[in-house]
Parts: sequence; structure tokens; C-alpha cells
Amino acid sequence: MTHRTHATVGLLLLLAATPLQAQATAQQAAGWISLFDGTSTTAWRGYNKSELPAGWQVVEGALTRVAEGGDIITRDKYDNFELSLEWKIAKGSNSGIFFHVVEDTARAMYMSGPELQVLDNTVHQDGLEPRTSAGSNYALHAPVRAVTKPAGEWNQTRIIVSGSHVEHWLNGVKVVAYELWSDDWQQRVAASKFKAWPGYGLAKTGHIGLQDHGDWVAYRNIRIRAINRSYK
Repeated sequence: MTHRTHATVGLLLLLAATPLQAQATAQQAAGWISLFDGTSTTAWRGYNKSELPAGWQVVEGALTRVAEGGDIITRDKYDNFELSLEWKIAKGSNSGIFFHVVEDTARAMYMSGPELQVLDNTVHQDGLEPRTSAGSNYALHAPVRAVTKPAGEWNQTRIIVSGSHVEHWLNGVKVVAYELWSDDWQQRVAASKFKAWPGYGLAKTGHIGLQDHGDWVAYRNIRIRAINRSYK
């Protein structure tokens, strides 16, 4: 009888797997953790709620805001990470992806966590101002250029948080980069509406959040992996 090594057995199993199974195995090997795989919503719950609101449903493999339900957040908290996901929005719609969200019954989600803006730039009024357009660090940093796909099409997004350094990627382009808590950051916050909310953007860990802004939006292929790095 021929003895096979664990590596050989693993390779044979990978080759025998379906394309989706092989992809999932490869992602796990790279350190990725699925936050939404097209079916299970167990990683999510409502902001200041114990369960996922009924207004968020799985529709054609996407976590979709179909009715009023409020913002949703991950059950777990994350500090240094790379987040990858896809989003699609309806014509004229608005949403957002937040990180380092601090849950507080007296405050809304957007009062603590920085936001990557999700928007239909061509119709929504926020698209007229670069600092509030799709891909921006909302109201603070504008994208270097507009690379958003039209409403109804999927956009691929990555958020990288490594120490104080943050990057927003949209459809393969690094559109925003900034340093949390730097002099520049503090000056921008002081000149914005966020100055009215003590502690905005100061947390070094927190939940990932998806915003219910009253509009239809869908998210899919949501995954995250840890980055081992100390804060500056």
C-alpha cells in the first residue's frame, strides 16, 4: 500500500472539490474568514439588537436591505484587518461600510466609526461633492478619481486597516489613503460635522457595519482577514 503525505491528500481533495469548494479552501488557507457566503447571516445582527432585522434579507445570494431595518454590524470586533466585499446599489441610493464601530444605545453607528461611502454618484446629491462620493472616507477624504460602476452593477471594495494606516480600494484602484489620529486627521474632523461627536474615529477596535440609509442596497462575498500589526 502506498502511503500518502498530508499535503498529497490535501491536494487530491482540492482537485476533487467543486470550484466553489476549492475557492473557499484557498481563501481559508490565506487567512480569510467569511462574514457572508451567500446563505448564512449568523455573523451579523442589528446595531443595538441581538438579531438581524427583518428588513435585511438574503436575496439571490446577497445580503440585501429590502425594507426598514436599521443598521447592522458584525457580532465580532476587529482591529487590524483587510475587508473584502462587493456592493450594488439602486438608482439614487445611499449606504455605507463602517469600521471600528463602538456600539452605544445613545448614539448612532455613524457617530463612532469611519465610513467608506456607498453611493449612486450620478443621481444622489452627495455625488456632487468628492468628499461624500462613492469610495470616499465620508466627508473627510475624497477619492483620487471616480471609478464607481453604474447603479445596478456590482462594485468590488476593500478596506485595509493596518495600525493607523487606512486604505479604501474600489474596483481595483486605491482611491483613498489616510492616517487615523494624525494631525491631518484631527484637523479634518474638527472642520467637519464629526466635531460634535466626541470620540469619533478614535476607537482602535470595533464592529464592521453596513448602513440602512433608507435605500435598497445589496452586499455579497463579504470576507475578512486579520493583519498582524501594532498601532503607531
